Amino acid sequence: MGRKRTSGLLNRKGIWHIDKKILGQRICESTGSDSLEEAEIYLAKRIEEIRQAKIYGVRPERTFRQAAVKYLEENQHKASIWVDAIQLKILDKYIGHLPLEAIHMDSLKHYIHHRTRNKKNNPKELKKRTINYGLQVVRRILNLAEQEWKDEYGLSWLIKAPKIKLEAQNDARKPYPLSYEEQLRLFRELPIHLQRMALFAVNTGCRDQEICNLKWEWETKVPEGSVFFIPEWQVKNGEERLVVLNKIAHCVIEEVRGIHPEYVFTFRDKPVTRMLNSAWKKARVRAGLNHVRVHDLKHTFGRRLRAAEVSFEDRQDLLGHKSGRITTHYSQSEYNNLIRAANKVCDIENRLVILNRKEKPLAPAKVPQGNFKEVKTDLKIV
Repeated sequence: MGRKRTSGLLNRKGIWHIDKKILGQRICESTGSDSLEEAEIYLAKRIEEIRQAKIYGVRPERTFRQAAVKYLEENQHKASIWVDAIQLKILDKYIGHLPLEAIHMDSLKHYIHHRTRNKKNNPKELKKRTINYGLQVVRRILNLAEQEWKDEYGLSWLIKAPKIKLEAQNDARKPYPLSYEEQLRLFRELPIHLQRMALFAVNTGCRDQEICNLKWEWETKVPEGSVFFIPEWQVKNGEERLVVLNKIAHCVIEEVRGIHPEYVFTFRDKPVTRMLNSAWKKARVRAGLNHVRVHDLKHTFGRRLRAAEVSFEDRQDLLGHKSGRITTHYSQSEYNNLIRAANKVCDIENRLVILNRKEKPLAPAKVPQGNFKEVKTDLKIV
């Protein structure tokens, strides 16, 4: 005669599940095991956790891995959540199994040391900024566990979040605004779809992902042409981004209009994942500009605005910096002022970017290609 099975355990397709009322609280969950003995041990552990929490206020032990999963599930709206996911996947190797109470600077030393010093798996030492990004995600999760996340017993996931210190960034790379000559050298080496995206970036100050994800539905017509409003969930600082088009950016938009029904910039009828890809890296090597990043195009636009004596407030709006002003409530005169300010970078020393069309664009034949003549005679294509 077999031994009596513990009440509250049900076998479903070979896996034991808990369905039991414990101290007035019903628990329905999988034990994750096909062994009755293991399932009974798991059930006993859950009963004790609930008893400790309800009677003594003792928090159930939760691992950093559980907290990371919760964080990712709750932040799917975040534009850069994919970057957080990459960092958490790396962190999981070091601290994923640890309970939240065991996460502190001492337990993170192995992560910091290994990411900084391991030459075998990481021939180029990581920048402190990259390591700090991971530490910032850890700090954010621990703060949420203390301040916001509550369990079914009304207890926070963590009593007190430890202080997570960031690494001193003495290796941070300085911005590198491009000169017109350098811009010409680089753009000549880029394929046509990246030429367009880079030209748009250097005339709007948009970030890589803002350009890659730009959609036609965000375009708004104004008397002077059109602008784009990128929703806050697609913007790094969490504020809606007004993208003002100067004469050059407007021409780029008109060149790609009609190529794709949803995305503004595409390659082979698909949106581009990122501008800093192999084509960009190879082009900058050929141009002798190995150090130039996509983000330097934003710095270039900012530097040229400053050189054109555009006011600080207008530069903030044109670059999409957080300023407290509500971009959706601009008046027509304010739109006109920003468009005039953006156009000033087209007129510095009467020099406009020269594109080198060495290959045919990938757009359908019905879409006009290379039609920049309507802007000014000093904008040329060679």
